[in-house]
Amino acid sequence: MSKIKDFQKVAFKDVSFANLMNKRIYNVLLIATEYDTFMLEDDGRVDEQIFNEYMSLSLRYPPRFTQVSTEEEALRELANRTFELIIFMPNMMEADIFGAPKEIKQQFPSIPIVVLTPFSKEVTRRVANEDLSVIDYVFSWLGNSDLLLAIIKLIEDKMNVPDDTASVGVQIILLVEDSIRFYSSALPHLYKFVLEQSQEFAKEALNDHQRTLRMRGRPKIKLARTYEEAIAIYDRYREHILGIVSDMNFTREGKKDALAGYRFGQYVRETGPVTPIIMESSESSNREYARKLGASFIDKNSKSYPQDLREKIMRRFGFGDFVILEPETKEEIMRIKDLKGLQHQIFNIPEHSLRYHLSRNHFSRFFYSRAMFPPAELLKHIDVTMCTDLNDARQLIFDVIVQYRQMKNSGVVAVYQKERFDEYSNFARIGEGSLGGKGRGLAFIGAMIKRYPMLDQENFPVNIPKTVVLCTDIFDEFMETNCLYPLALSDISDEEMLSRFLEAELPKRLVDDLMAFFEVVKRPIAVRSSSLLEDAHYQPFAGVYSTYMVPNMDNKNEMLRAVSDAVKGVYASVFYRDSKAYMTATSNLIDQEKMAVVLQEVVGVRFNDRLYPLISGVARSLNFYPIGKEKAEDGIANIALGLGKYIVDGGVTLRFSPRHPRNILQMSTTEFALKETQTHFLALDMKNMPTRFSVDDSFNLMRLGVKDADEDGALKFISSTYEPHDHIIRDGYYPGGRKILSFANILQHDMFPLAKTLDTLLQIGQKEMGRPVEIEFAVNIHPQKRDRASFYLLQIRPIVDQKEMIDEDLKRVDPNDTILWSPNSLGHGISNDVHDVLYVKTASFDSSRTQTIAAEIEAINREFSGRGCYYVLVGPGRWGSHDPWLGVPVKWPHISHARVIVEYSLDHYRIDPSQGTHFFQNLTSCGAGYFTIHPSFGGGTFDEAFLNAQPALRETEYLRLVHFEHPITIKIDGRQGLGVVMKPI
Repeated sequence: MSKIKDFQKVAFKDVSFANLMNKRIYNVLLIATEYDTFMLEDDGRVDEQIFNEYMSLSLRYPPRFTQVSTEEEALRELANRTFELIIFMPNMMEADIFGAPKEIKQQFPSIPIVVLTPFSKEVTRRVANEDLSVIDYVFSWLGNSDLLLAIIKLIEDKMNVPDDTASVGVQIILLVEDSIRFYSSALPHLYKFVLEQSQEFAKEALNDHQRTLRMRGRPKIKLARTYEEAIAIYDRYREHILGIVSDMNFTREGKKDALAGYRFGQYVRETGPVTPIIMESSESSNREYARKLGASFIDKNSKSYPQDLREKIMRRFGFGDFVILEPETKEEIMRIKDLKGLQHQIFNIPEHSLRYHLSRNHFSRFFYSRAMFPPAELLKHIDVTMCTDLNDARQLIFDVIVQYRQMKNSGVVAVYQKERFDEYSNFARIGEGSLGGKGRGLAFIGAMIKRYPMLDQENFPVNIPKTVVLCTDIFDEFMETNCLYPLALSDISDEEMLSRFLEAELPKRLVDDLMAFFEVVKRPIAVRSSSLLEDAHYQPFAGVYSTYMVPNMDNKNEMLRAVSDAVKGVYASVFYRDSKAYMTATSNLIDQEKMAVVLQEVVGVRFNDRLYPLISGVARSLNFYPIGKEKAEDGIANIALGLGKYIVDGGVTLRFSPRHPRNILQMSTTEFALKETQTHFLALDMKNMPTRFSVDDSFNLMRLGVKDADEDGALKFISSTYEPHDHIIRDGYYPGGRKILSFANILQHDMFPLAKTLDTLLQIGQKEMGRPVEIEFAVNIHPQKRDRASFYLLQIRPIVDQKEMIDEDLKRVDPNDTILWSPNSLGHGISNDVHDVLYVKTASFDSSRTQTIAAEIEAINREFSGRGCYYVLVGPGRWGSHDPWLGVPVKWPHISHARVIVEYSLDHYRIDPSQGTHFFQNLTSCGAGYFTIHPSFGGGTFDEAFLNAQPALRETEYLRLVHFEHPITIKIDGRQGLGVVMKPI
């Protein structure tokens, strides 16, 4: 068995390019006469010249130059400001031409000093006779403006090489040359080439920020001017040498040695047999010594020296295309331009060529030159003699590329490029505007997952679905080019609004982008709203706007039409009547709202002509209804079979605390389990896609019975079985008997760590956001593979928490002094400005008439909204339920002026509270108090008799509105879950 298998277990750690090149030259002190300064550039603007050089190479932080003419001026500047580099241009008319730098170095020994001077025979003679120990480098000014950039980068590289090589393995190009004139010419060529290549490779980065940061990982250049200096650099950094460019004749042991370069090459070959070497010499006879070393040779006298150097470095150091060669003839077999190209071609490289390139570290050098350090480091240590089967090596290189690309795509908001978006892309944006609230949340989730590797469990990885966001500038362009604002701000019906929006045209440039997206995401696509205000920290707009689901279709033109209409439908929903009412209730302006749109693959498994996930859920890091040993901070989760819309719309779910997954109230008795189990679920219709979109964004969803899921074979791992003969519920799926969605295999028997993962995510999310959070998620389980499932995070948003302090202990309040008293309350604070209580009369309540009750409440709420007043709302069952039999089916805008919303149970009508719905999220986010009262179980009191004894301001068959002259005081202690509404004094 090949030892290469061992390398396949290695997990990459991403490189933080932000931590590279941390030491910079920001300020340069130039000591020169005005004439010499002018000669640096035709018009004397050194700052502008350097700035232009930096910008042309996409470099940041161009240094600022301060020019002085005398030693005294220099010392004054150095005493008052910080400089990282001093460039000194000596006046050859002075007797001691290096007197100034000697004095400066004595006072400021840590600042590098570079001498820059035009060279002549006289200059050469005087430099040769001077003590240059205080000078870091001497350069010859040959009129090449690139030299200044090369000097700055050489000093910066010297400052950063120790840290950057140690931290991530940044590579080094070593130039060995003692001729001042020659290295003054060669260094600018080297730097320009390396920076241009790095700029080219940085294009593979996913966004502009990453592109700029990746430039920091470019190979650094070190200059050695003696044999001893070259040996010292090589010995210290031999594991990080990308390649060596060496003269043949330079100083060794204090004297010129005509073969010093050959001797250095021999030393390198003893320890680095595959390190590429380029030998330079003005004597062509030295070509033979280069051949003995297996090195390339360049004639320094050649008029094409810059081009020769560029070509040799390109070919030997891993820059440019990766040319796959026939080992014997050195003929080109194929050319690989980039990482994707290597991934696609690795299995097509002939075996003898693969062995040849592996044995010479060409693959690792390909990665190193592009600042792709993790795969480079791994492949560098592959010994081709370890390969009993080169197919293992091919697979390893392929797997390395896949793992690297997945790592780089994870947690990053990429700029969408249709030619580069593929199966390894995670999250991209189209446009330059905002991602919107939901888009920001998803981007945050991606980055959070990447920061916590423990979430990537082998049998239960945490991911986000593939996502592309159409930013808010696309919305702006759509609205303006179609002149839709006058229409949008009018009072037309929702149906007319949608119709007019569907007639409008999206920007044409989106067509190619969407088509490329469909080629990669071969699954249904959720088209989700992501407005500027949605899921914001203080006013979440959860569930206010539309979300459509579009099945994948073979006809991509039809899919383009459907997705385009879905996007327009989301845009239109910003201006629906309920949306405008919500904006008014939250004191926002509708014309300031902007909409981004999230395009996201739908999580689920296809069963015939329908698709749905086996688990969807909502979880919160705060549990406002703890039972038994549960604590508020233990969190709460609600899970169900099918699409998550079923949960957020108030369907029956299984409720559990992630830290207490075996403590499930709904499964506590057989009777309770049979009554409280999920009986219906939502699935996406994969076959019948209506040609016309509806205001109802669930128009193409199927409401199915659990028996339909049983026929699909979907209940195998998530259900228990009721045996009527024994009147017991058995964990697991058995033939016959009613199926109870208990999720027992997962929660009770740990088939995979759902509860643990939820607990970890909630704690991490709360820590990262600095406040309690709510997440939406889905889980895919393959029906035939019970040992593996995938967890998908779909959304994260803060739970808004009121900050008012309550000093009073509400446990001491006498219930007889209250209209309402609840031990299960949500909210926090005191309110003294409410005078009205609106309640559903228990004596006349009829669950078949809840829609009539909802309409009456909406009308009363509208009057309170018009007056800017608030009231307490009390009623049986679940407020806001989409099932009218479970409670009064109001929408949030219809009760937006309820300061406290109270759900109470009757002896014949007990419904679980509304936790787990968008409706509930909006109630709490907008500061409304929330009480649940179960009088039969000692769970609070509702003094309806007191209210009945008061005169009614308004009364209908089902409702009664009581107004008090003095305000009723509302007190909620969110820490203890206690809430009271006091009788007026």
